Amino acid sequence: MKDFHPNPDGDSGRELLKGSTPTLILAVLRDQPRHGYAIAREIERRSGDRLRFKEGTLYPALHALEREGLIAGEWRQEGGRGRKDYSLTPAGQVALDHHVRRWEWFSQAVHSVLQGDPDHHDGRGESGGKSEHDDGAPSRPGRTAGRPLFPEPAL
Repeated sequence: MKDFHPNPDGDSGRELLKGSTPTLILAVLRDQPRHGYAIAREIERRSGDRLRFKEGTLYPALHALEREGLIAGEWRQEGGRGRKDYSLTPAGQVALDHHVRRWEWFSQAVHSVLQGDPDHHDGRGESGGKSEHDDGAPSRPGRTAGRPLFPEPAL
């Protein structure tokens, strides 16, 4: 999958990345405080080098998250140079949990659309076996006892 490029003109998903930047930053900071460059490198590492940030994308997002109180920055001296380490705040953890639920809901919805019409592909396999849900609805990600696992967020 490493050779896949979403746009043959060279746009490697910049718009998708831009919309996901806050969530990715919060997720990386959940593990430990990091400075901006380390945040970008960790996102690249975790994504198998498929997601790359330019300074013009990363630092404005960091500043916005800090203004919103979702991350806290602290200046430190390292090797004679100052750098700002960012850490996740309790409000940032709550926001990350919310973003993750929204992303799971959204990605499940997109996946369902990409898989085709649920009336023609009901997720029960070729056997057409009985659904595990009380309401008889087809087994699909995000369904629990006939109700969505996550309520539809306002997008």
